[in-house]
Amino acid sequence: MKRTGAEALKGAALMVAAGVAFVVVNVMTQLATLPVDWGGMGFRSTSDSFWQYAIAGLLTLPFLLMGGPGSLRTRHPLAHGLRVVLSALGVQAFVLALSKQVPLWQVIALVAASPFFILLGAKLFLGERVTTDRWLAAGVGFGGVMLILQPWSAAFTPWALLPILAAAFWAGASLMTKRLTDDESAIAITAWLLILMTPINLAISLGAGFEVPTGRLLVIVLAGGVAQFLAQYCLTRAYASADASFLQPFDDLKQPLNIAVGFWLWGYGPEGANWLGIPLIIGASAYLLWKETRQRSTPA
Repeated sequence: MKRTGAEALKGAALMVAAGVAFVVVNVMTQLATLPVDWGGMGFRSTSDSFWQYAIAGLLTLPFLLMGGPGSLRTRHPLAHGLRVVLSALGVQAFVLALSKQVPLWQVIALVAASPFFILLGAKLFLGERVTTDRWLAAGVGFGGVMLILQPWSAAFTPWALLPILAAAFWAGASLMTKRLTDDESAIAITAWLLILMTPINLAISLGAGFEVPTGRLLVIVLAGGVAQFLAQYCLTRAYASADASFLQPFDDLKQPLNIAVGFWLWGYGPEGANWLGIPLIIGASAYLLWKETRQRSTPA
């Protein structure tokens, strides 16, 4: 489908909004799951995943009720199922990495490998034309992430490989999301994910030792659930507005936000030359947005 420059701009804005919401999710996850001596609440990561998605799923109910009985009707049940399985695996790998004290900014940097999986999948499975500009922007953005991360340093731990695994799973889920937006509404796609994820996360949580949040921990988990709903909804709307390969560099903007928030809350972050990665990430996204909107607004 040919999309206008205005739609591309809308998709980019929604992707950035999703990134901001995911930053909130990440912070709430760390506050809940980090050990007490690290400033967290010591909540099991598996239980945190269950409660977040269960709360987010409940938030879709008013929208589904307004849409009537056919709100969840779908012609692609297998695609929804595959998307949910990939998302569930990605969530568990991601949350486990955070609970193993891998710094938030480092986790997000590794997850930024997903654009390469998505660009390849968009070309092979969605038939999108991945232009040189898109590959270049994704490469520069990822290069900025690697400067921030420096996985070759002595501080790199085996647990940091978990976010890379999450990146691969989430790339597959993102491609399924993009495919589903051709036929179904954003709220229906979001609801299917959250509703089906809840029993999967429940089963995993029961196997690991189910916990119920109370007091201050309950407030943190509730905030994470609300942010999870907003993140998933904005992400789906973004894919409905623009090509998957176009949107990915804007996802890298989560990295500077996570660094800022991580430094503010826990006092850790990249040092020295690592900060050079931030302008590369922002510059790649800005260049791609300018290039795409300019090309789409130019008459043939």
